[in-house]
Amino acid sequence: MSLLWVILGFISLVIGGEFLVRSSVALSFKFNISKMVIGMTVVSFATSAPELLVSLKAALSGSPAMAINNVVGSNIANIGLVLGITALVGSIAVDKSFYKVNWPVMMLFSLALYYFLKNDGMLTALEGGILFVGLILFLFLLIRSAKKDTVVEEVDESLAVVSNFKIFIWLAIGASALYFGSEWLVEGAREIAISIGVSEAVIGVSLVAIGTSVPELAASVIAAAKQEKAISLGNLIGSNIFNIALVLGLTAIIKPITIPLNEPQILSNDIFWMLGFSAILLPMIFVKKKFQISRIKGFLLVFAYGIFMFLVFSNGKF
Repeated sequence: MSLLWVILGFISLVIGGEFLVRSSVALSFKFNISKMVIGMTVVSFATSAPELLVSLKAALSGSPAMAINNVVGSNIANIGLVLGITALVGSIAVDKSFYKVNWPVMMLFSLALYYFLKNDGMLTALEGGILFVGLILFLFLLIRSAKKDTVVEEVDESLAVVSNFKIFIWLAIGASALYFGSEWLVEGAREIAISIGVSEAVIGVSLVAIGTSVPELAASVIAAAKQEKAISLGNLIGSNIFNIALVLGLTAIIKPITIPLNEPQILSNDIFWMLGFSAILLPMIFVKKKFQISRIKGFLLVFAYGIFMFLVFSNGKF
């Protein structure tokens, strides 16, 4: 039964995320927000909603390890799984903004998260506030410096003429699906962890993390298969930044997150995998076939992610 709740949770999160993105973009057009700003902020916020709801639900229901490792595992999956598989379908071009802006900012937020957690074993409301304010500042500077030809997340312009009633219905469906999806996923995942004898941190960094990354994976693979503009490296990096600063930042503001004493691997291993996957991207774009993530690089990312998952489940705890 717990597996059924997890599957239903996955499906609800995908549906909820899609409807929230549509309604948010349509609503933004109503307020005459530019397409560029919508792509940089509204779409990114909406696509991080599944992670936000799941982490918040986990933290409030007494599963802080799952709350943290949902984000840690999601960031690992975005690079190792989503980026890797997408690159296997078709090479991904890398522009200069990656190593000038996106990658340094992602590493800064990642290292800040590690420092905050390592410092006292918890993410306080103040630290969450610092991460969240840092995100707002980053977005402000990004939008201010962006040029008209800046490549951002694709925005469906047909949503500009959607009726207010339809937007309301989409919002209601999206919010309801995300709420129930997060409830079912967290409860089902917790039951699975108990039944197979592994920690909630292990389930959070694997099963739950993959579940909240499913929308990005599906969209990326479909776009690449159609030989359309696949999800860019910049958008994936942006997703990782949002996961740390928005998801954990807001969650910690509402409910400070403490690393359980029986889950030391979060700081001793899990977060180092996240830092490692993030760090390896920089040298990767400068070796053989510069400024692109080729199929062989994609294979190496997926292979590394496979090793990570093998270690997670073979050891139960690292």
